[in-house]
Amino acid sequence: MKNFYLFLALCLTGCSASRNLVYFSDLNQKSEGNEVVVAELEPKIQKSDLLNISVTSSSLESNVLFTANVTESRKGNYEKEGYRVNKNGEINFPVVGNVKLEGLTIDQAQKALTAQLGNYVKKPIVNVQFLNFKVTVIGEVNHPSTLQVNSDKITLLEALGMAGDMTAYGKRNNVLVIREMGDKRTMARLNLNKKETLTSPYFYLQQNDVVYVEPDKAKALEYSRSNTFRPLVIATISAVAVITTAFIRN
Repeated sequence: MKNFYLFLALCLTGCSASRNLVYFSDLNQKSEGNEVVVAELEPKIQKSDLLNISVTSSSLESNVLFTANVTESRKGNYEKEGYRVNKNGEINFPVVGNVKLEGLTIDQAQKALTAQLGNYVKKPIVNVQFLNFKVTVIGEVNHPSTLQVNSDKITLLEALGMAGDMTAYGKRNNVLVIREMGDKRTMARLNLNKKETLTSPYFYLQQNDVVYVEPDKAKALEYSRSNTFRPLVIATISAVAVITTAFIRN
């Protein structure tokens, strides 16, 4: 009879497809020869981005001119409103006026503003940061959400970690990244079981990227209509097993 129950268990579990739950499982166990150059693509400023820009110089009077994006809240705290990149890819900055920043990295934007301000301020120091850098992770993760990023760099693995990692049903070999750059939308599917993903330009996420983790066939099968009667079938088989055992004992 024990063999019968073992057979029943195998029947119920044998149809489940095996899943590789290990990231980058094709990396060798040996440490040597595993060096991978990660493709780091710096995010570029886009239309509608919100930027925090601070300027300091040797002149206190000049510094006051560049605090326009900081306001005092009702609670007495100072909040950063930021400079919004308009539809022309420009910001309206004090003293210098409209400055084109669209398409520039943070470092390039700092250099461009420093060059512009050099005509008005002696030895300005410019710092630029994103205020609206966010990515969205949805699908087969434990905590689907839109994530606010405090820096301008985040990897796909970091975003998945912040979303609670994939569930056991997530397809690690087919993660979709949707990206908008200007007026263009691009998509890429990444295989997190392969080390080559580390060199993909989509491994480092950009602001407003959407990561979608697709469920595998086992999840679809579990929730399909054909499985509605599965508990009834299991109960029936169990009842038959109990009756059969009773007859054998008698």
